[in-house]
This record gives sequence, C-alpha cells and structure tokens, in this order.
Amino acid sequence: MNKPKTKTTSNIKKILLVDDHPMLRQGLQQYLQEDTSLSICGQAGTAAEALQLFDTLKPDLLVVDIGLPGRDGLDLVRDIRARDTKCGIVVFSMFDEDIYAERALRAGAQGYVMKHESPLKLIQAIRTVLKGELYTGDGVLQRVLRRTLENHGQPAPTPLAALSNRELEIFRLIGTGLSRSDIAAQLHLSVKTFEAHRARIRQKMGLKNAAELFIKASRYVHDGNHATATALPVSGKF
Repeated sequence: MNKPKTKTTSNIKKILLVDDHPMLRQGLQQYLQEDTSLSICGQAGTAAEALQLFDTLKPDLLVVDIGLPGRDGLDLVRDIRARDTKCGIVVFSMFDEDIYAERALRAGAQGYVMKHESPLKLIQAIRTVLKGELYTGDGVLQRVLRRTLENHGQPAPTPLAALSNRELEIFRLIGTGLSRSDIAAQLHLSVKTFEAHRARIRQKMGLKNAAELFIKASRYVHDGNHATATALPVSGKF
C-alpha cells in the first residue's frame, strides 16, 4: 500500500520581498503565505538590505519593486543576477511595463507584474518563474522580439530607450516635481552628479533647457504616455 505524499520543507520555496513600503510588504506576506508551497523568508526596504538578506537567507525567488531609495530595483536585479544565475526574480512595480518590463528582463528578471493587477497575477508570475519560465503582461515579449528583429538586436532608437536606468529614474523623479536637492538626496547623489545626469538626459532627448525637460518629464509621470499628454505649467525648480 502506497503512503500518501506529504509536503516536505524541500518543496517549500523561500521568497524575499523587497519594497520600501512596510505595509505593502506585510500585505503581500499575508497573501502569499496562503499558498502553502511558498514561505516568506524575509523582507527588505532597500537594495542594500536585500543584498544582505539574500546572502544570509538564500531565497529561491525575490519579489522586487523598482522605486527603491538609493540603488533602485533594476540595480538590485543586476546585483542579484551577478551573484546567482538561478534565483528567480519577479519585478512588482507601479511603473508602466511598456517602458520598464524590457529593462527588467535585460537586467536579469524573469517576471514583471504591475501593482494594479490582481494579486492572483503575482502568484501566477511567481509560480511561472519558479518553473524556469518568463512571465510578463500580454504582448510584452512580442514587442521585445519585434523590436529586436526590426533593429537587428539593437535597442529601439527612441529618446526614452536611449536613457540609462539611472537616467530614466532621474527623469521620472523630475516629473514628480521634486527639487534637484531632493532628488539628489533620495538617490544618494551629490547635486553636481545629479546635474551631470540631467545634462545627459537633455542631450539624449534633444531638449533645449531644463524647462523643456520638466514639461516632458511631467507628461510622462502624470499621463503615463509622454507622447500624447498635454503640456503642463513649468515650475521654476529646474
């Protein structure tokens, strides 16, 4: 007579949650642990904390937000991938997947889920990535493949595509209306370094001055589609 199969600790996958909002992490932990095959082994609010916990806890998968203070989530994805080529990484973000999903995949993530999606989507993404497969929203992989074929493997020649991950993060923060000193402090940069990044962003995007940059960034942040948003009033902060 065969004995019934029992779930062993080796079947349970350890998940590390990385997000700078403690209440969101707690909510995710309560929800994800309803799946008895998953165990939340730790939580982190910054990339530095996440790397320390990763080395100690050896999780099977990380759920990572992009908008972390200091080094952002895409930097963390690259750092984790440099340490471990097998660990699963799902990016769970409020940022538009049309812009960020491809960057996340290029950095080494295997999944991308937006925070407005049903929590079931995150569970599905985690399960998919733990099986060694990719998970993104409908159409993302097709767009990536099409751009790759059309450009012979080179990134699409658009202004936003030309920005580095750090430059895109600064561009987004400019659009929120933060002052240069606030942005520099949030990203742990000197104001001089911030201004150097800002100058490169303007050059890459073909913008004449800081006012044009602010308008472009504000459209991107407030409308979610920088190409079609209406002009917003210019602040004197930049």
